Amino acid sequence: MSVFSIQKPVLSNIEIAIQLNGSKSISNRVLIIDAICQHQIPIENLSNADDTVFLQRILQSNESVLDAGAGGTTFRFLTAFLATQEGRECVLTGSERMQQRPIRILVDALRQLGADISYENQDGFPPLRIRGKKIKGGKISLPADTSSQYITALLLIAPTLEEGLELELIGTIVSVPYIKMTLKMMEYFGVTTSFIDNKIVVKSGNYQPRPFFVECDWSAASYFYSIAVLASSAKIELQGLTNQQIQGDSVIASIASNFGIETIYNEKSIELIKKHHNTITSFSYDFLECPDLAQTVVAFCAASKVEMHCNGLQTLRIKETDRISALDVELRKLGLATLTEVDVNHWHLQQLPENTIDTKNVTIATYEDHRMAMSFAPLALSLGTIRIAEPNVVTKSYPLFWEDLKKMGFVIATTL
Repeated sequence: MSVFSIQKPVLSNIEIAIQLNGSKSISNRVLIIDAICQHQIPIENLSNADDTVFLQRILQSNESVLDAGAGGTTFRFLTAFLATQEGRECVLTGSERMQQRPIRILVDALRQLGADISYENQDGFPPLRIRGKKIKGGKISLPADTSSQYITALLLIAPTLEEGLELELIGTIVSVPYIKMTLKMMEYFGVTTSFIDNKIVVKSGNYQPRPFFVECDWSAASYFYSIAVLASSAKIELQGLTNQQIQGDSVIASIASNFGIETIYNEKSIELIKKHHNTITSFSYDFLECPDLAQTVVAFCAASKVEMHCNGLQTLRIKETDRISALDVELRKLGLATLTEVDVNHWHLQQLPENTIDTKNVTIATYEDHRMAMSFAPLALSLGTIRIAEPNVVTKSYPLFWEDLKKMGFVIATTL
């Protein structure tokens, strides 16, 4: 097992400029649209994350067995896209964890629209055998609390369907910003959409190829907000971000403002400035529209001795790992806090008694989940040292994460 030991910077003041990676979420959407357009879209600043690399490679492949790795967007977007590829039959598979992640809701929806998809092994789970064909489309409904990745997968192919798509979402919608991101990108490429109440309508039509710049990743930016919260003082410039707010995770700027962090927006960068040390002792937040921020915020609240009440974590159970359980286990190991379920949509982060654990000897498990590694790494600022197992897991979304931490003065060494 590979383990990194991360020590906090010698200098208490963190002042640096970092060039962030292109957004994985945006990159994977534009790659599907580009494939539908027969690869006619000039794309700038494409993400180099594993999920995007896998997707790009598969979209250029003619093989009969396609391995999407561990990427949720990669697998789900491909499921819908491949179902529309007339005359092509293939098996779409993924990592061991991916084969444990449910796919039935998306497969059932595609079948209702006319797709030909079957399960190779366990019913309801990858791998899938997909026989591409012209799909009719039409009206379907989905539970509104399903993964936005399922919804986006359907929306991206909607213009290619003979009757377009009318999608009704039943109940309370989760991750609305991710759905709006998809629709904004589709509209940029010339597709007419509407999203009124719980109904999304996309007319049949054609994407219009045009140059596209991938904004950098606000999810990645969240780890630097965590660093700013936990540092003695901080002035961090993150290059490649804008105030367009196409990404739902840009709400991290608002969240961090409660902990003394000011965000200054420039034309093609932002600055994080620590104005004062955190003074709050309790914080509540609903992560329904930004679930990928939950681990980051829960971790820095635990390290800051802030009690937290969380809502909207339900989709974390079916991510790369059960992220709620993973957070609870690892925060307990550090002697910091517990994350317990109060009821069906309410979790409580509660501080443990005064920490007597020697955290230098504690190794944080990452569960094949990139966000576990990146959410816990900033805690070195409050603990002095933190050990992270299987650190290369970060390549899934942010391959240069450890290099960027080194630039900030963190001392990172491989250990046993």
